[in-house]
Amino acid sequence: MISGIVKNGHATVNIIFRLPNQPNFTIEFVINTGFTEFLSLPPAAVTLLSFPFVYDIYANLADNSNVILPVHQATIIWNGKEQVVNVLATERLPLLGTALLDGYELVIQFIEGGLVTIDEL
Repeated sequence: MISGIVKNGHATVNIIFRLPNQPNFTIEFVINTGFTEFLSLPPAAVTLLSFPFVYDIYANLADNSNVILPVHQATIIWNGKEQVVNVLATERLPLLGTALLDGYELVIQFIEGGLVTIDEL
């Protein structure tokens, strides 16, 4: 089970990243069920972490604009297991999308400080 809390009206969870020859580190992500990819991070964070570039994709944003976004790969710990995921480099908050939630149940107690749980189905 993965758990988090509701902060400032957003369901959040911490994701552990694994870099070669570095200690693991954690970043807090906002769960966004309108985002169909795995994760997004600001471009400066992707550059700083040296995530390898994979390809560019066309993306339709919430404001209905179309952009090209670079996709990078990162290794995370998800539900206790190492997993390689795509990370979109965008100018937004760190977001966790539905591709990472596939095969899981998401439950949110939608009050400030409420519990967020993600359980494998």
